[in-house]
Amino acid sequence: MTSAQRMSNFLNKKEVDRLPIIEWAIWWDKTLHRWTSEGMPYQHYSKELKQELGLDYDYQVWFYNGLSVAPRLKKGNAHGNNNDGYIDNAEHYEQIKQLMFQNQKEYHLNKIQELRESNKAGDITWFTLEGFFWLPRILFGIEDHLLSFYDQPELYHKICQDATDYYLFLIDEITKYISPPFMTFGEDMSYNNGPMLSEDMFNEFIKPYYDQIIPKLHDKGIKVIVDSDGDITKLIPWLISAGVDGILPLERQAGTDVNKLTEQYPDFLFVGGFDKMVMKHGKDAMKKEFERLVPAIKRGNFLPSVDHQTPPDVSYEQYQDYMELFHEFAGMINDK
Repeated sequence: MTSAQRMSNFLNKKEVDRLPIIEWAIWWDKTLHRWTSEGMPYQHYSKELKQELGLDYDYQVWFYNGLSVAPRLKKGNAHGNNNDGYIDNAEHYEQIKQLMFQNQKEYHLNKIQELRESNKAGDITWFTLEGFFWLPRILFGIEDHLLSFYDQPELYHKICQDATDYYLFLIDEITKYISPPFMTFGEDMSYNNGPMLSEDMFNEFIKPYYDQIIPKLHDKGIKVIVDSDGDITKLIPWLISAGVDGILPLERQAGTDVNKLTEQYPDFLFVGGFDKMVMKHGKDAMKKEFERLVPAIKRGNFLPSVDHQTPPDVSYEQYQDYMELFHEFAGMINDK
């Protein structure tokens, strides 16, 4: 069974020999620097490194917005940091929206070709779109984004509809030749105390755009997974109502209870959940963490993975121990 077939079967609740073994988020650069100093045979993230570690190779294309070359038009923030945002108003948005969509088209089409080539190789291929909480936050900046629901709702909807129209074009291009088994929306709608917006706001500002895109993805056989850090417990029913199929990364430090959630929502997919904070404590601690996750693994709607990027306090040897244990526990999906 190829990696791609195994992932497709798992997502569609068909028979698998074991769970897919992936890391949905690549490692911190500081983590890789440490591992290189400790004898890792590769200098940076690569397909060869994943194969060396025993991972099923997955190839992700993230369709970035192109704002890295955009001027920061916010008043007083010409040299602001990444949290300051780019725009204050609709006039600002009109000045830079071309950079986000049409100017990115050739670059994105080239990335789609890379996705197709990876698919030909039998790799797990998937893609990520910047969601309808994520993208406005980048544009407005963190604080002004939350105010924009009240202060500039028309502009908020304009941004999301423009993104939706472009995403529908990208999906058509991707699926001319392949149908990746899943994709993700980058959102980060929650923090450690729950969602950063109300259910009413979700239904008004986020769901209308999911409603336009998700049916098309489902028609192509593509599962939809939302990427949101923090405590996502309250968020899950909202996502289900919008047709979303799953969520990641299930951060343990935010109090996410993977065993409870997989039991409560048996038809929803959960990815992540392995507490990254235990890895530095060694193999015995990591084994106990996998044992904690066994009930969820056996239910068949949970794919364990580090609940965010592996931190640099984890040694190369410790990560190899983690991978050994991952292979051991991945077969437990067939233990009923």
